[in-house]
Amino acid sequence: MMKHYVSICRWTRDEEWQTSTQSPDIGWMQMAEPVMNLYTEATDGSYIETKETALVWHHRDADQGFASSQAKEMLDHLESVLANEAVSVKSGQFIVEVKPQGVSKGLIAEKILASMKEKGQQADFVLCIGDDRSDEDMFENIADAMKKGIVAPKTPLFACTVGQKPSKAKFYLDDTYEVVSMLSALAEVSEPDPTAGLTDDLATSVSSLDIGDEQIQFSNTRIEGS
Repeated sequence: MMKHYVSICRWTRDEEWQTSTQSPDIGWMQMAEPVMNLYTEATDGSYIETKETALVWHHRDADQGFASSQAKEMLDHLESVLANEAVSVKSGQFIVEVKPQGVSKGLIAEKILASMKEKGQQADFVLCIGDDRSDEDMFENIADAMKKGIVAPKTPLFACTVGQKPSKAKFYLDDTYEVVSMLSALAEVSEPDPTAGLTDDLATSVSSLDIGDEQIQFSNTRIEGS
C-alpha cells in the first residue's frame, strides 16, 4: 500500500508491516497554495486537500464545464510558477495534483517486485488495479518488469483499470463493486501452496481471450479453483 508517498508492506502474514518514507523538500507548497486558492475562490464546489507532501485541488462537485477549463488553466499556471522546483504537476480524475518528482505508485510497485527478487521470492502472479491517471505509471512499470528481468518471463501480469477508458492497462472492471467481487473470487480459489492452482487457472482462462489492442473486461475472465 502507498499513502502520501509512504509505502507500507509486509511479505507474509506473520511479519510486521514495514514502512518506507521519503522526506522531500516541501518549500514549494508556499508557492503553489496561493495559486490554487485563486482557482478555488473562483470555482464553486472545489477545494484544496493538503497532504503531508502534496497538494491536491478537487473539483468533482463543481460545474464540470467550468471546472475542467479552470483545471487546465491552473495546470499551466502552476507549471510556470514551479518551473524551477523539483515537483510534478498533473491532472487526474477531477483533480490537479502537485507532488515531489520521482515519487509514484509505479516506482513503489517496481521496488516491491525488485525486493522480492532479491529475497529469492520472485512474484509468480501480479495483479495491479487502479482508477486514476496517477495509476498509469504503475501499469507501465509492471509491464516493463518482465523486460527488466524483475519477474520471470512467464509470470502472469494483469494491469486492470476501473471503468473502460483509454489506459495502459489491458483489462478493465466496470466499478469498485466488480473489483471487490473479483478479489473475493480470487480469495476463494487461493490455496495454502502459493504455486498451486490459482496462477495456472487464471493464466489458462486469460490465454483463451483475444488479446489485441482493445481492453478486455476482466470480469468476463473465468476464474476456477481445484
